[in-house]
Amino acid sequence: MPVKTSKAYLTVLGVPEKPQISGFSSPVMEGDLMQLTCKTSGSKPAADIRWFKNDKEIKDVKYLKEEDANRKTFTVSSTLDFRVDRSDDGVAVICRVDHESLNATPQVAMQVLEIHYTPSVKIIPSTPFPQEGQPLILTCESKGKPLPEPVLWTKDGGELPDPDRMVVSGRELNILFLNKTDNGTYRCEATNTIGQSSAEYVLIVHDVPNTLLPTTIIPSLTTATVTTTVAITTSPTTSASTSSTGDPNALAGQTGPDHALIGGIVAVVVFVTLCSIFLLGRYLARHKGTYLTNEAKGAEDAPDADTAIINAEGSQVNAEEKKEYFI
Repeated sequence: MPVKTSKAYLTVLGVPEKPQISGFSSPVMEGDLMQLTCKTSGSKPAADIRWFKNDKEIKDVKYLKEEDANRKTFTVSSTLDFRVDRSDDGVAVICRVDHESLNATPQVAMQVLEIHYTPSVKIIPSTPFPQEGQPLILTCESKGKPLPEPVLWTKDGGELPDPDRMVVSGRELNILFLNKTDNGTYRCEATNTIGQSSAEYVLIVHDVPNTLLPTTIIPSLTTATVTTTVAITTSPTTSASTSSTGDPNALAGQTGPDHALIGGIVAVVVFVTLCSIFLLGRYLARHKGTYLTNEAKGAEDAPDADTAIINAEGSQVNAEEKKEYFI
């Protein structure tokens, strides 16, 4: 029987080895240029290498493919160059190898960065408006690697003037009670093996504001009463209204007095007073006139001065009786 043959072409995939990251030396100083290389061998066809930093892919990398000694597989490497800063401390840099033989399960290598940097310092006060007699805590927030510990507090370029009242606890400066002598510039200084940094806080101690009570509206009422003595009908209402609108001590949302009622009461009081003065004056005037008229009786028809005097003396008897009656 004749022999029948067929041909088949077999392609063997080369599975890439687990990638390795090289070029990292711990720790790295802030501002240094770092170069990381990821390498894998034994892939056929050549594997693909991708870089990630905080789950964000980095595109600007160098890629190199070399044929292995067996001339069947490849060694692939990729290089990542970047300048580190303090935000890179603790960041995981990942090298991922993708290949068709891995069944959608890529191989990865990871390198966690350790960056050393000088401290950053910030002073945080316990209150934004320090007042006389109150306590104050100044917190020196310092971040650095290695961590700076402890911190140094100074005032106006020298030591703290009152250690009994100004207590330093760790990163905190606690002033037990403030007074005007505490005004000045406070400095917090932090140091680690990389460098030194500081921050300043200018303290201004404010006076304690006076608490105004609702009775402070009394001066406006007094002003209204004085003004009404000049103009009875219009001044009370106008003065009370002016005092109410111009009173800087009035609290927001507080209901003011009824100015119309106050003006009416003041007007009635002034009116009654004026009427009383008028009636009293009229009474005094009538009493004086009656006394002089009785005293002068008998002198109207007298022919001469002597007769008038005699007649007047006789009239004074009756007048004195009337005068004594009125008293």
